[in-house]
Amino acid sequence: MVPLIGATVANPERLGDEGVWFRVEEASSASAVRRAAERLAGQIGLGAGPTAALAIAAAELTSNLVKHADEGVLLLRPVRADDAAGIEIIAVDSGPGMADLAHSARDGHSTAGTLGIGLGSIARQASWFDAHSVPGRGTVLAVQVWPGPVPTPAWAGGVIRPLTGETVSGDGFAVRVIQGRHQLLVCDGLGHGPLAAAATAAAISAFHTAPAVPPAALVEHLHRAIGHTRGAAVAVAELDAPTAVVRYAGLGNIAGVVIDGSSRRGMVSMPGIAGHQRRVVREYEYPLPPTGVVIMHSDGVADRWRVDDYPGLLTRAPQLIAATMLRDAGVRRDDACVLVARTP
Repeated sequence: MVPLIGATVANPERLGDEGVWFRVEEASSASAVRRAAERLAGQIGLGAGPTAALAIAAAELTSNLVKHADEGVLLLRPVRADDAAGIEIIAVDSGPGMADLAHSARDGHSTAGTLGIGLGSIARQASWFDAHSVPGRGTVLAVQVWPGPVPTPAWAGGVIRPLTGETVSGDGFAVRVIQGRHQLLVCDGLGHGPLAAAATAAAISAFHTAPAVPPAALVEHLHRAIGHTRGAAVAVAELDAPTAVVRYAGLGNIAGVVIDGSSRRGMVSMPGIAGHQRRVVREYEYPLPPTGVVIMHSDGVADRWRVDDYPGLLTRAPQLIAATMLRDAGVRRDDACVLVARTP
């Protein structure tokens, strides 16, 4: 098992806790991932019972990747909501996939000569569980373990991955709810490595402390706040459920789309580099149907992703959508970030 990267964690109010990806290649990975999960549980004070459940889920997820999957990777990270802290594990593979997840999760079902209790056991140990699978493409599963009542599922979630060979990502994202405004940020620090990561960290910090203003004004604020860094591409979206619109403003090469069923509408960012070069920042409004999903990503994700290739995916949790998109459209020669949100 090889640790791959750091990642940012999604929760309803604040993003920024770090996690780590692991490449899962052999049976011994299960014990290593379990130990890492137990250490993280101790750090956040998860408690004995939830830690035991987490350890079982971590071992089963890793074992499933080794036995059944191609190119399996696993993300371990803390999650927070209000005053509670839990742990999330996201398992991702590139095949073979399952035609019927519900059937595969039943005890006794097996494709590898085992007892077939893996997925069922994982679901029972989890406080919250979600999954999506497409034959020939692969499976993404997400598990959360909480010490008490399960918080309301997050309305936004994302994942990041650095350029191959780097230990930090110059891409990042953040979410906030302030005075009724549900706002998203995706940031791509110029270049890659520590200096790009520093630019993104400065943008995220400024985003969280900025006043409750619309996206264009918020992008202007970020532009002024990160002038001491090498600069970044940034985009801010605001999901307004009462008016059924998403407001969007950006500088640089951040992609944003609104998807509803098979309908896909791109959102416009202006040329420039936040912190250094900008034209007038413009804000645009786009219809946001009740079932619509907003997806934002850096240029480390190719814009070749088609929702029609993933039946039912848009009904799953935001982090599952983001992890699936990163798996299939992420570019290894660049940092990559995907953030997904639906109407709060």
